[in-house]
Amino acid sequence: MTDERRQTHWETRTEALLAVASLLYLTSYAVQVLAPGLPEGWRNVCLAVLCAAWALFAVDYAVRWRLSGQGLRFPRTHWLDTLVLVLPLLRPLRVVHVYETVQRRHGKPRLALHARVAAYAGLSALLLGFTAALAVYHHEHTAPGATIRTFGDAVWWASATLATVGYGDEIPVTPVGRLIAVGLMACGLALLGAVTGSFSAWLLQVFAREDDERPPGR
Repeated sequence: MTDERRQTHWETRTEALLAVASLLYLTSYAVQVLAPGLPEGWRNVCLAVLCAAWALFAVDYAVRWRLSGQGLRFPRTHWLDTLVLVLPLLRPLRVVHVYETVQRRHGKPRLALHARVAAYAGLSALLLGFTAALAVYHHEHTAPGATIRTFGDAVWWASATLATVGYGDEIPVTPVGRLIAVGLMACGLALLGAVTGSFSAWLLQVFAREDDERPPGR
C-alpha cells in the first residue's frame, strides 16, 4: 500500500472520532468560559477533556505526518492542519468535511454543488462565529476599557464582523481579541465570496439552460 493510500485509509478510519473529539473540545471550552462559577470538580473534568482531545489531535497529526512520507515538507504542504493543531478551537470545522464524506459514501451527494456550497458556508459561519464569540468574550470581558462585557455582546460582534458589516459599537481592545477579529474578517470575506460566486454561477447556468430550451426564432 502506498503512502497516500495509507494516509487516506487512516483519515477515513479516524475522521468520525476526531469530529466527536472536536465537538467535545468546543463544548468543554464553552462550559469553562460561560460557567465561571462551576464547581472545581467539573472544571477539572472540562480541563481533562480539553487536554485529551488536543492530545488526540496531536497524535492524528503525527501519524499523518509519518504516513505522508514528506518529511519536513509536511507542515508547509499541510499548513491548515498545522494551524488547526496550534489553534484547536478551529477543529469543529471538520464536521463539515465529515458530512461531505458521509454523503459520498452513500453515492452521489444529495445536494447540488451550489446548494452544498451554501450549506457548508452556512455551517462554517455558524461554527466560526460561535467559536470567535467564545474566544473574544474569554479575553475581553475583564479587560480595562472593554466594550464586550457579556457573551451576547460577543455574539453580536462576531455576527457583524463575520458579515463584514462592522458597526463599531462593540470592538476588541486586547491584542488577542484584535488578532481574532482579523482572522474572522478574513474568513467572512472568504465565505461571502464563496456563496456569492456559487450563486452567480447557478444563475448563469439557469439562464443558459433557458436559452438552450427556447424555441428557434424567439
